Amino acid sequence: MTAHTDSAGRRRPTGHHHGDLRNVLEQAALALVAERGPHGFTLAEACRRAGVSVSAPYKHFADRDALLASLALKGYREQRDRYAAAVAAGDDPGEQLAAFATAYVRFAAEERALFDITFLAGLDKSRHPDLEAAGGELFAALVPVAERVAPGEAAALDLLVRVAAAAHGLALFLQQGMLPDGQNTLAAAEERAARVARALVEEERQERRTGHAG
Repeated sequence: MTAHTDSAGRRRPTGHHHGDLRNVLEQAALALVAERGPHGFTLAEACRRAGVSVSAPYKHFADRDALLASLALKGYREQRDRYAAAVAAGDDPGEQLAAFATAYVRFAAEERALFDITFLAGLDKSRHPDLEAAGGELFAALVPVAERVAPGEAAALDLLVRVAAAAHGLALFLQQGMLPDGQNTLAAAEERAARVARALVEEERQERRTGHAG
């Protein structure tokens, strides 16, 4: 593969990619999302960044959204691996859910482009059913942990959604610099996410103790 420089002096690949065209295009799109957000580029721009012809993507992707959907699947897989590792580090379900919340915030900070594609690109899941399935798998893997606090699938899923929603909000606040002065750091956001998760778990446990006592 040869290379040439663009107007900014960056080296760009050109020519054949020896079967790696899909990955080259995904990496180009990921770089553009990191710079401009998930709505700020076209498929043609991804081609230019990758150094391939504008017709090249159609061997793998029907359109720009299909390229983003492929990256969103990578985002879900990365989350799955991170959350599994976080949960495996402990035995107490409350601490496991706190570790999940922490890992959620860290993923959003460390893999911002993947996070933005996964959650902010506005992809139509009816056109990309693999995305809905991948998101469902994330929750399915964590429900057994939540069930140890809130028995029953419906109650466990409700607790898990509340923990995830809190972590998601903190991740967005951190991105946008909206946390209080002196607390807009990854470490502070992680600590807050864990604290909120523990509070939700304790609230659930207290409600169950009170309900059983009544």
